[in-house]
Amino acid sequence: MSEQKDLMTTNRKALTINLDEPKYGTFAEIGAGQEVARIFFQAGGAAGTVAKSMSAYDMTFSDAIYGKAPRYVSRERLGLMLDHEYTLLIERLGEKRGANTTFFVFADTVAARSYKGTNECHGWMGIRFQTEPHGPHSDIMIHVRMWDKDNLLQQQALGVVGTNLIYGAFYLRADPEELIRSLLDNIGPERIEVDMLKMTGPAFAKVDNRLMSLYLVRHKLTNAVMFGPDGEVLQPSEILYKKAVLVERGSFRPVTHVNVDMLNCACAQFMQEPQVKGKDVVVLMEITMNNLLASGGLDANDFLSRVDLLGDIGFTVLISDYSEYYRLTSYFRRYTQEMIGVALGINNLLEIFNEKYYENLPGGILENFGRLFRNAVRLYIYPMQQHAYDRYLEVGYPAAGEQTAGSSFASSVLLTAKNLQVDSHLSNLYAHLLENHYIECIVGFDKNILNIFSRDVLQRIQNRDPSWESMVPEPVVTAIKKRGLFGYTAGPAAGDGK
Repeated sequence: MSEQKDLMTTNRKALTINLDEPKYGTFAEIGAGQEVARIFFQAGGAAGTVAKSMSAYDMTFSDAIYGKAPRYVSRERLGLMLDHEYTLLIERLGEKRGANTTFFVFADTVAARSYKGTNECHGWMGIRFQTEPHGPHSDIMIHVRMWDKDNLLQQQALGVVGTNLIYGAFYLRADPEELIRSLLDNIGPERIEVDMLKMTGPAFAKVDNRLMSLYLVRHKLTNAVMFGPDGEVLQPSEILYKKAVLVERGSFRPVTHVNVDMLNCACAQFMQEPQVKGKDVVVLMEITMNNLLASGGLDANDFLSRVDLLGDIGFTVLISDYSEYYRLTSYFRRYTQEMIGVALGINNLLEIFNEKYYENLPGGILENFGRLFRNAVRLYIYPMQQHAYDRYLEVGYPAAGEQTAGSSFASSVLLTAKNLQVDSHLSNLYAHLLENHYIECIVGFDKNILNIFSRDVLQRIQNRDPSWESMVPEPVVTAIKKRGLFGYTAGPAAGDGK
């Protein structure tokens, strides 16, 4: 046991690579010294691994080598570094030792803590490597954020993460989830956050990068990851920087007409806010890890189905482990000071007013609202039928099919943010938030779809009841049928005797 632990130290990882004769490559590091290369030199035997180590720290030199770039700490810059150094490595050494060597290039471009300490501390790291002599290359790229307050500590942390990345690419690539877990070996998430990862090339032919990103959240390397409508893994700071943000949280299992109507209506109101007019806006659908793990374990196919369906109808997706809304809005505040809007239903609003979720806060529910609404945040509340609300209070959710109960539904009172009743000792607080427009009613909604609930749709799909098709957007119907999602099978309804 102790031997295994010793093998996993940073120096031992570097030494293992140094003694692995076929592996030979270049280290190119910009912005925080040559911290990864330093670990390999100090470990011993570096002559067997390091073909070249360099740092084009000056921008003029960097531009002359890699070409000009609008941003020096960016994914594009990292890609240029890997391209240039790998091409050079193969050109100069391929003929001489290519038959017995698996070449690699490690590169990073980093903005560590400046002398004044006012800059964003982050960076891009990547490795391009062969798995066999003369073979094609594969890549791993990651984006890191550094939380140490001291420049030297940040450099040390970068050296550890870079070594872990190289070791993982060489020895853990057959188990990508284990590779991801290993990135913070000998260092913790309180010092380094990995908020974006992408694996490409033949070594990762069977890897879905969305699932890899989910593992970043699951294993606490970051708190949130993001995907574009095309399924591409996005780096949150690139998408959210200085943008107004509107987000809807849900299970989206599957996404329904209600989910889309809620966000569209909230977006129309959000765009009319004086603080938002003329600003760039990012619209997100968000799923929490708690939701993904609700069944007791992570179902990768279920997760990917939800992301795919949201992408099919054009939405950017955020996966986070922020159960409380105030933590979600605080996350957005890392990147933007513009207005934040949150679209949610009556049931979610009730959860926000549930005091049990704030027992860990010294100020309890008051501290929650102080944090939630501290900087230009507004909640947009989608209405609910009284009948569904009563059922929610009884069992925590509307029963499947119950909301289509004819006269019961038709005669039900419409419950909105204005007539919602919270616990009596919180009523004055609620009235204050409503009166000062921290909470707004969504208007312009489609009254004809208020009887749709994801849980009901899911049950109908699994029971082969074709009525579910009218409850979700057409692209979602097509995708569920084509891919057999959520237990869909073609044929007559279960139990109809046909």
